[in-house]
Amino acid sequence: MTDDLHSLNVLLAQAERQRDEALAEQLKLEAARRAAGTQAEQLVIYRREYEQRWSAEFCREGKIELVRCYQGFMLRLTQAVEQQQRLAQHSATQVECAVAIVRGHDVRAAALKKLLERRLQEGHHVAMRLEQKQSDEHAARVAWLRYAAANAQGTL
Repeated sequence: MTDDLHSLNVLLAQAERQRDEALAEQLKLEAARRAAGTQAEQLVIYRREYEQRWSAEFCREGKIELVRCYQGFMLRLTQAVEQQQRLAQHSATQVECAVAIVRGHDVRAAALKKLLERRLQEGHHVAMRLEQKQSDEHAARVAWLRYAAANAQGTL
């Protein structure tokens, strides 16, 4: 029984360690997701401000070379925004997977903890029954010896 409890303790410690490692990874991925989302938002804001600034400039004067440069830059900026948004979405997906992994490790650790508690209770109940049995046997022996002693005195 003690080997069984020891094995369960080892398994529980391993499951808790795996859960803690998975939780640390989840926190790291959440930080990366927040950073990617923030960067995507900053790029969108920058693109909006850039469009507004140059829209006013084109209203005053619109040289064709300047318009082409603007369009080329806006194309690259839009591509950067889209790429950063994809990266932010990918990071969010990774966080979802990490949350599921942590949940799985948490469930496993909780199940092992519950099993260990149940085995400890069973061991305690077995010990109590054994103690009760020994106590009953001892009381029966004492009663038998008294009975035998009383019979022996009565027959003498």
